[in-house]
This record gives sequence, structure tokens and C-alpha cells, in this order.
Amino acid sequence: MNNIKDIDLNLLVYLDVLLRERNVTKAAAQLNITQPAMSNGLKRLRTLLNDPILVRTSEGMLPTETALRMQEPVRQILYSVEEMVQPAREFDAATSDRVFRIMASDYAASTLMPRLLEKLKQQAPHVALDIMTPSDISFHDVENGKVDLAINRFEKLPQSFHQKNLWEDDFSCLVRKDHPLVQDYTLENYLKGEHVWVSKTGFGVGVGMDPHDVQKLGWVDEALGSLGHKREIRIFTRNYHVAMHLARQGLIATLPSQAAALYKDDDELVMLEPPFAIPALELTMIWSPLLQHDAGHRWFRQLITDTAAHH
Repeated sequence: MNNIKDIDLNLLVYLDVLLRERNVTKAAAQLNITQPAMSNGLKRLRTLLNDPILVRTSEGMLPTETALRMQEPVRQILYSVEEMVQPAREFDAATSDRVFRIMASDYAASTLMPRLLEKLKQQAPHVALDIMTPSDISFHDVENGKVDLAINRFEKLPQSFHQKNLWEDDFSCLVRKDHPLVQDYTLENYLKGEHVWVSKTGFGVGVGMDPHDVQKLGWVDEALGSLGHKREIRIFTRNYHVAMHLARQGLIATLPSQAAALYKDDDELVMLEPPFAIPALELTMIWSPLLQHDAGHRWFRQLITDTAAHH
């Protein structure tokens, strides 16, 4: 075994990224180094550990058993180092010009960001926000800390992610004021109408929707399905504002109440309570353990938590 003083601890960073990316070129890009430098790092790791680390197969580069066993311990070592050095870095909100990158659905962005902006004007006038859509971001981007926060409704999350529930939101229906449903608002008439479906949960690129697959249609249609009913969906969208605009065209939009409330003063629309029970939506904020102890990140998380508490 090599003496630890003879080991370049940067190799642990290389190993961590190589095992996540399973691609030398992508790993090099992650660390902003050249591909030959990363290839040389892999060569040194193979010598140090007496193991190939990554093996070329028909499915691409795959880690060896030894490398897989090391992946979690290496990650924990790097987390510990981050935790040790980050508290020493101070953060002054009043003078900082940091850019915080947030992945948020347009529901979260539209309902939370305007209030957050007011707080930023008061406390951190030079801080900027870079808001990205769920389709822009992968699981690995959050895990690696490439985005500071992801805010959305999440079905399942890895235990390694830190998370904070921001709020629960019930549902409302947006319809035209002259829609026949308004005059006789019953579940039967709700089902007779034509609907716009809207949802964007989790992160990553979305998939096409099948109107017959109730399990994948989400909470509104699952709630209807539990009652033995099905609605007629005319349009599927991942954008809440598109859904609300389509309500002006005569479709029924059933969506989180805070989103619907953005249109409560619209001359053409009326906001109604759904004629059936729908479980509340949980808006959750998640972040990488790599950012947990960063002073600026702690400040920003608290600012968002405080903002959400007064929704």
C-alpha cells in the first residue's frame, strides 16, 4: 500500500467524477481540464489502485467491482472536505454579486420568484438569479452542485439530497366566465367539458403523454380515476401559463391554486374549487450535499424558506 503522503488527493476528485460520468471526455469537461490530463489521471489511478477502474464494453465505459465499492466512500471523503473548508468562506449578502442557479417549473418560478425578488432587492441588490427549466437539468446536475437548488414537485429523491418542503398547495379550476360549467357546476358537467392537462414534475427531459395511462397522468387524473371517472383531455402541456391561457379558449384548466390565483383578476376567467377532492401538491426545494455548508448557499436557502413561509 502506498504511503498516503505520496498520494495526490486530487486523484480522488478525478475518481469521483469518472465514476459518475463514466466517460473521460465528459469527466474532463466537468473539472475544466483537458482530456489528456484526465486520461493521465485515470492512468495514475489505475497504477495506484492496481485496477482498470473503467472498462470499455458494448454499453460504453463501465466501472469495475473495485471501483463501484469505492464510489460511496470517495464521495463521503469529498463531502467531508467540503464541509471542513466551506464554513471558512464568508458571505456578505449586501455586497455579493453571486449568481444563484435555480431549476424551477414555471409554477414555482411564477409564484415564488416575484416575492423572492422583493427580498433580494432589500437584502442583496447585486445578487442575480439564473432560472432554468426542469428539462434543462439532470439528476447529476443537482447531485454535482451545478445548480444551487431545484424547486418542484418530486416523486422520488435519492437519500443523499438535502430537501426542504416549502409549501403545500391545493387545486383550483380556471374556466371562462361564460363557460356552461359556471352556470351548473357539477362533477358531471366538469367531465363533459374539454380539458387542458398540465404538469412538470421532477427534472430531466419529459416524455410523451398517453391519455389512457392514468397512472402517469398525475394527481388530478388519479383522483378522478379513484372515483371511476376520466376527463376528456384535449391538450397536454408542461407549461402552467400555457394552460391558463388556453382556459380563455374554453378549455377547463385544473391546476395548483397559487398558479390559478395569478389570473384571479382576469376579466375573462373565473377561479373555482374543483368538484372533487384532489390531494395537495407539495413544493420541495432540494440541493446537493456538496453545497450544504457553503455560507452563501445557507443564506440563500433561508431566504427562500422565509419567502415561501409568507405565501
